[in-house]
Amino acid sequence: MQIEFLGTGAGSPGKFRNVSSLALRLLDEINSVWLFDVGEGTQHQILRSTIRPRKIEKIFISHLHGDHIFGLPGLLSSRSFQGGNTPLDIYGPKGIKEYVNVSLKISESRLSYKINFHELPKDTDGKIFEGKKFTVYAAPLDHRITSFGYRVVEHDHPGELMVEKLTQLHIPSGPVYGKLKMGQTVKLTDGRVIDGKEMIGRAQPGRIVTIIGDTRKTDNAVKLAEHADALVHESTFGKGENKLAKNYYHSTNMQAAQIAKQAGAKMLLLNHISARYTGKMAHELEKQAQTVFPNTKVVKDFDVIEIPFEKH
Repeated sequence: MQIEFLGTGAGSPGKFRNVSSLALRLLDEINSVWLFDVGEGTQHQILRSTIRPRKIEKIFISHLHGDHIFGLPGLLSSRSFQGGNTPLDIYGPKGIKEYVNVSLKISESRLSYKINFHELPKDTDGKIFEGKKFTVYAAPLDHRITSFGYRVVEHDHPGELMVEKLTQLHIPSGPVYGKLKMGQTVKLTDGRVIDGKEMIGRAQPGRIVTIIGDTRKTDNAVKLAEHADALVHESTFGKGENKLAKNYYHSTNMQAAQIAKQAGAKMLLLNHISARYTGKMAHELEKQAQTVFPNTKVVKDFDVIEIPFEKH
């Protein structure tokens, strides 16, 4: 599981940061890529990565401001041209279906695949998707228009069969191993009865990724980020700019750090950085936030962050 940042800027494209988009790379887990927001130029950013548009199976939109959705029509069309023929799911606030359909209709764009739209009511607060390996939750944030934060929870991985223990018990390999791995109770030819549940190691807890888009500081961000392995949080403003952040319905780096601390997150990735913060100033945003939450990083376009399993 990896997060690849395709655009980390706020408002409009800049020389060093494109507008909002990130990819949750789940290639090893389900051979899929999920996008969160698709700002203008996202498909150009994808061309500079190893992401294949046909691998994109789900898109989650935080809100309908242009810097988060203007890249959708182009990306959807290109996915069609580049061999994408499997259905695509788009989640987001009411209006996302109309925006996409009108854009495609007026431009006479025809897709080779079906789009399944999932428009979320304003008061959505809970599970919006459940698959075999992942569940996604959403909750409203505090922005000028309807805006959602997302929490992606990987299901726990079953424990491994303890082959070394079986060897010590002189249990021969073969079909019996398969039964034990399924937790079945097996009677051996020598009369011994082995409980498969006792031969399976501890389950590996799944990982949690939380993505908080444009918002003022809000309790829902804490709830979504609880014990997250990685929290991506907007940081449009810096230390001492609380009033500006409140007026423009955004957050400061310090507020994001406080959210991470309150939630017990393991890693904070500051995103949606204003064009005012370049070079040393962006590094200063990071240093300031680290005084509240040490494991903080200000991300930049094309950063790839590995989300490791928690060590036992």
